[in-house]
Amino acid sequence: MRVVLFTGKGGVGKTTLAAATAAHLARAGRKSLVVSTDPAHSLGDALGADLDGEPGELEGGLFAAHVDTRALVDGAWTDLQGHLRTMLAGAGVDELMADELTVLPGVEDLLALAEIRRLAETGLWDVVVVDCGPTAETLRLLGLPEALAGYLERLFPAHRRAVRGMLAGLAGGRPGSPTAAGWDRTIDALDQLAAQLTGLRALLADRDRTSIRLVTTPERVVAAETRRTLTALALHDLRVDGLVANRVMPAPPPSLRGPTARWLRERHAEQQAVLAEVRAECAGTLPVETVAYAAVEPTGVPALLELAAALYPPGVDPVARPGRDAPPALTVRRVAGEGTSKDSEFELVLRLPGAADGPLDLSRVGDELVVSVGVTRRLVSLPSVLRRCAVTSARLEGEGHATDLVVVFAPDPAVWMR
Repeated sequence: MRVVLFTGKGGVGKTTLAAATAAHLARAGRKSLVVSTDPAHSLGDALGADLDGEPGELEGGLFAAHVDTRALVDGAWTDLQGHLRTMLAGAGVDELMADELTVLPGVEDLLALAEIRRLAETGLWDVVVVDCGPTAETLRLLGLPEALAGYLERLFPAHRRAVRGMLAGLAGGRPGSPTAAGWDRTIDALDQLAAQLTGLRALLADRDRTSIRLVTTPERVVAAETRRTLTALALHDLRVDGLVANRVMPAPPPSLRGPTARWLRERHAEQQAVLAEVRAECAGTLPVETVAYAAVEPTGVPALLELAAALYPPGVDPVARPGRDAPPALTVRRVAGEGTSKDSEFELVLRLPGAADGPLDLSRVGDELVVSVGVTRRLVSLPSVLRRCAVTSARLEGEGHATDLVVVFAPDPAVWMR
């Protein structure tokens, strides 16, 4: 089963292309679900159908749904929120403050992603195509599982959750009492949240099953945001399997004259220049496909199938497995010394396309390396050998989509091989 997430700057046509891809796959005999997490609710408009939170079949093998985040918040999150209030009250936090502390920013995004995972793992579909929101919302959505898992572990570590009786005792409850039972239910809820976050991270990190398709238009402002998005997704170690340039203007015929012809030629030339730059940056690392600007907006399954036929010629698999032969996003290599030699030197290499275009910042916090590119930040857990080393330098290697961030480590005499 494959999961493909379509995203891009608002207005580039990602919803239309996601719907077209799902319709194309269904017509080819692969049971497909296209589901939207975009608050704009435009997937139903593209398909020409009324959608709700439960997948419905539009035609043979093509199913569609729109994630209802409000219903998810009113359901699953309300129970967990109650359990968290119990824990905070047991720790001496007053009721009003406990209510405020259990309002989790981004909970709607988290629940939407959890719903995608639930649908994907039912086993009912060969392919799940996800119409995500605009890139900024998508980056927040995809970064939440890892970020929240880290916060949860800091606030309520697994080794402390395992000692249930001790926690209940600290809250003034005796074994078998209603207080102790309430704490047990709270710990169960936190364990379920931790398992959910682990499952979401595993789904997103599975490069052979999950990938992201970026949709752009051949305009300089949009292409610039696409470059930043590629960098941010790489920083989160998420696999992009292709770039689709939508709404490409055709070249006007040479016989056409007048102001309109001049505008069309200038527009076509500008778009081709942007496309050439994008292809040069992605050469050998990321396929770039194009979709012509349609005279009429494609809505309804027949029009979407026509669009998909132009994007996916015969013999082209729209969702070919993306992970095979792909280089790892993060590697560690020894470049000097051997064994436990104090003269050893190591390099942590992080694939980071476009990192040279934006502000880049590095810092070390305990056993983690904090990497920030623009407004995107990731905490990279260091392998055990690097935890006993100090950062000595960093550099960028390569260019364009093949840029690597190389961080150099040397043994820290205070902790090396203790």
